[in-house]
Amino acid sequence: MRLIAGVLAVGLMTAPALAQDNGAAEAARAAADRLAAAGVQLDEAEGARDRVKALTETIQAFENGLEAMRDGLRRAAIREEVLNRELQSREDEISKLLGVLQSMGSAPSPVLLLHPSGPVGTARSGMILADVTPALNTRVSELRDKLQEVSVLRALQQSAADRLQQGLDGAQEARTALSKAIADRTDLPQRFTADPVKTALLIASTETLEGFASGLSQIATEESASTLPDILDRKGALPLPVKGRILRRAGEADAAGIARPGIVMATRPRALVITPTAATLRYTGPLLDYGNVTILEPQAGILLVFAGLDVVYGQAGQVLSAGSPVGLMGGNDPDPGALLPRDGQETATGQTETLYIEVRQDNTSVDPAEWFKTDEG
Repeated sequence: MRLIAGVLAVGLMTAPALAQDNGAAEAARAAADRLAAAGVQLDEAEGARDRVKALTETIQAFENGLEAMRDGLRRAAIREEVLNRELQSREDEISKLLGVLQSMGSAPSPVLLLHPSGPVGTARSGMILADVTPALNTRVSELRDKLQEVSVLRALQQSAADRLQQGLDGAQEARTALSKAIADRTDLPQRFTADPVKTALLIASTETLEGFASGLSQIATEESASTLPDILDRKGALPLPVKGRILRRAGEADAAGIARPGIVMATRPRALVITPTAATLRYTGPLLDYGNVTILEPQAGILLVFAGLDVVYGQAGQVLSAGSPVGLMGGNDPDPGALLPRDGQETATGQTETLYIEVRQDNTSVDPAEWFKTDEG
């Protein structure tokens, strides 16, 4: 498939440029392998549910591959900056070295072997030259290698924009295919049917997330008993729903001085948000000033709230398996040229979107750090 082939180059191009960095190269190879496996899974998918699962894997592989490439470019930029500074600091030494080499190259060999003081001086100068030449050759070789490395690193970064564009195009292609597959999916278990009138009344009558969450049971009709497994034994081990980093922890005030009981994650534009465990989709849609919100119920008395999404997937009442997509973050994929690091620094166009995560247990907010592996990010 074209979208699969596109990012294989993106992931693998990082490896040769970072031959001395096994971690970065391994991350690139792992992303490429995961993408290839997702491609096979997608080709073998027989229904909409299988396609959703395969496309979710594909998008996550794209995200990992692009992240590996960004990390590789950042490391390459840092290495180039170090080499440039080293060469600048040795500019005088290099000039003198080039001068010596130039004078040696322009003089005839017999003249170089003669000394004005006669045979003894010539012998001494020959001994000195014999001692100096290996060291001189070593310095020349080191200089040549570093100049060549700078040239390679520069060429890598100049060609990276096209590679990044291929990866971004492939990721967008996979997102579009995922949205269609989710729309075509009709075979998910349905635990209840949401009453649209009661849902609208609940939204209109509540002013807080707490009030809305406490009234969620009122909007369900024909609700069956939950058959999902207990997750208390996974407390503290749930994966975060999106790839990113913790921006604010529970109780930390934002720039406006507002403190919320959940955590805020910084993530990249169009990042995929998934359910960290099997759960019933209790609500999905706009709510108060939180933007689009998804509320999951992994077991009775526990709610996982994700707020700030741009696109939401699914319908209230559906039972989702772990790792199912529930939405996409907002923003636009940045211009590839803007993603290239300068002077080894990550650009400001990186993790520009924020996802708010709140956990409610027995209708009381608890610190999400008690449930999620928040050291990831």
